[in-house]
Amino acid sequence: MGKNVYSSEVKWAVIKDKMGGELTNKEIMEKYGIKNKTQIQTWMRWYRGNQVHRLTQPIGKQYSYGHGPEWKTEEEKKNSQMAQLKMENEILKKYLELREELKKE
Repeated sequence: MGKNVYSSEVKWAVIKDKMGGELTNKEIMEKYGIKNKTQIQTWMRWYRGNQVHRLTQPIGKQYSYGHGPEWKTEEEKKNSQMAQLKMENEILKKYLELREELKKE
């Protein structure tokens, strides 16, 4: 039995759904094919701890010096960073929406 590999897009989508608060861990696991709820907890811990560079790391790679993989080209690096920032922006927008809804109640 091998390790499951999840793309950074899946990880960000899980974080977004979790921050949205509309789905339970079980529903998120079914939606994305995640085998264990501790995986979700780990990604959320990385997100809350501002260790988002870890979401793009391959299994078994622990980048410490540059906080991320070495890119082949500068363009590849910029594209990856842009995608990450877009996902973070979506998560923050959702959080602000939920916060405003809670204030109204």
